[in-house]
Amino acid sequence: MLIPLLWFIVGLTALISGAELLVRYVSKIALKLKIPKVIIALTVVAFGTSAPELAVSVQATIDGQTDLMLGNIIGSNISNTLLILGLSALFIPLKVHKNLIKWDAPIMIGITILLFFLSYNGALGFWECLLLVVLLMIYLLFLVRQKGEISIPDVNPEKDETGNMVVNVVLTITGFVLLITGARWLISSSLIFAEMAGVSELIIGLTVVAIGTSLPEIVISLVAAYRGERDIAVGNVIGSNILNMLAVLGFAGIFSSELIPIQDALLSFDFPVLIAASIACLPIFYTGHKVVRWEGGIFLMFYFAYIFYLFLSSTDHRFLDVFINIMVFFVIPVAIITILYHTITEWNWRRKYAKVFESKGEN
Repeated sequence: MLIPLLWFIVGLTALISGAELLVRYVSKIALKLKIPKVIIALTVVAFGTSAPELAVSVQATIDGQTDLMLGNIIGSNISNTLLILGLSALFIPLKVHKNLIKWDAPIMIGITILLFFLSYNGALGFWECLLLVVLLMIYLLFLVRQKGEISIPDVNPEKDETGNMVVNVVLTITGFVLLITGARWLISSSLIFAEMAGVSELIIGLTVVAIGTSLPEIVISLVAAYRGERDIAVGNVIGSNILNMLAVLGFAGIFSSELIPIQDALLSFDFPVLIAASIACLPIFYTGHKVVRWEGGIFLMFYFAYIFYLFLSSTDHRFLDVFINIMVFFVIPVAIITILYHTITEWNWRRKYAKVFESKGEN
């Protein structure tokens, strides 16, 4: 009992320390190189937090274990969108860069829908995965072009706090290592606690493992939001979702010697949930260019509803039909009406005061 507890404390400390180092020094690198922080979040930070999934997925395809690959990616993206954005906004309202609303969120939605249609025949082959990799290259080139359209704060040479570039890079890499290692230690110790408490493997899978694999993204977004790094907090989630679909699935599929099978349940339930969650981001991001606490609460509520549905479905619980009816005929319609009302109100307000925004140079 003492050793798992020790690893839990060490893992949590490493996780938080790694996130703090990463956010602090990747921001300094962005300023030093005059790269917008939103671009850094969509690439460097997102690639770093998606690296474990990429390594595991490529190894799984080499070993011929492709059955659960797409399911893990879809589940991870659902967690990123509903759990991470929801939890982060619930603690600290998140501001959203206008470029994320204008470009990256719609790109995320488009790729999600495209992947759904590519998967509809029941499998993904080499050519579909190659298309995803090509789209990844196009997206990265697009981000390079975006760089010139985003304003970057000037650094005063007399008050330059960006520090030495080599030190910044070393500490950023250290942050990545601590983040990933801390997450692994935390998950391992939590699994031991759950098994000691007699918790079933199903519950462990739906809670400890599901949330644990998203820990790097969760902590990065929370720490970034706390430090006021709005572009990193939300950009990390959007970038991670895009890279999971294009890089992780694309490269893993190219290395696979066989087709990647798609489960029917994934197409009939999990994929539609991810598409709906992705689309919901646009109106929520648009209203005030931020995700406020009540919007984060909606995201979080739907995440736990999703997990609860998986539990009821997997155990064939008699409450399943009642739960579905409550969600379909009450909870979901109320949430849609609420979001649409606030979106239309915001749109009318912006249209009315459009000239004022233009004169002030709205961000």
